[in-house]
Amino acid sequence: MISDPSMNEPVKPKSSRLKGFSRFALYVRKIVASIGAITQGFYLVYRYQLYKDPNNPINTRYVQYFCRRLCKVFNIEIQVHGEIPREPALWVSNHISWLDVAVLGSGARVFFLAKAEIEKWPLLGKLAKGGGTLFIKRGSGDSVKIREQMTEFLKQDSPVLFFPEATTSDGTRIKKVHGRLLGAAIEAQRPVQVCLICYVNQQGELDTVAPFIGDTTFAKHVQNVLEMPNVIAHLMALPAIDSTGHSVESLTEEVQSKMIEGLAQLQAKVLKHHPVQLD
Repeated sequence: MISDPSMNEPVKPKSSRLKGFSRFALYVRKIVASIGAITQGFYLVYRYQLYKDPNNPINTRYVQYFCRRLCKVFNIEIQVHGEIPREPALWVSNHISWLDVAVLGSGARVFFLAKAEIEKWPLLGKLAKGGGTLFIKRGSGDSVKIREQMTEFLKQDSPVLFFPEATTSDGTRIKKVHGRLLGAAIEAQRPVQVCLICYVNQQGELDTVAPFIGDTTFAKHVQNVLEMPNVIAHLMALPAIDSTGHSVESLTEEVQSKMIEGLAQLQAKVLKHHPVQLD
């Protein structure tokens, strides 16, 4: 396949060019809105005592409300294609940014799996814990305990979502799926629910600001997101995958295949120009 050499150059995020008072006013407005959303999140946690039983399925309604507030703060509009199921399942999604949690949480009533470092983040770590987030240490035997916890939650009809790619991408394609934790669905005899995300800018192209990739620091990316023009986050849930009769390996292969097919379908539906896949 012949390709334009310029296509191999790294794509730089397009952040809105704000200067002086306009940027200051924007930051103040966004910070105030963020503080308001976080304050309300803590209010929900303590008003309804979610911390006493953080993984009660009923609590997902409060998580969803908080996530929708955050999406408004960051100028993200959610568009759902098809129905978002509510049946108990192990949820998986492609991973593009830390924004994915707010986006997915706005559309689906789920609990999240996150890396252990997030638990130590100021304010947000405590809020995530109160909202039922499960924390996992990368590269440790902790994943076995997490899978056991996930299995118990699924048996109690508490939906759990994790990102099987284990890292973020630019949103153009699905990376390798790591399926060890998919064993929780097999052990709990619950289906796997695949959901895809696609961030689209005002030009109808894949957004380049939302992805949290490369050497960009978290602080810098937050700054870029604060200045980001309106973006539409498209969500599409696929038919659930029955885990009956699967091994972890075969289930991983099917999830990988369905995620690739699903993302291609979603991109074809919402993008003006489908991204070129280079061999």
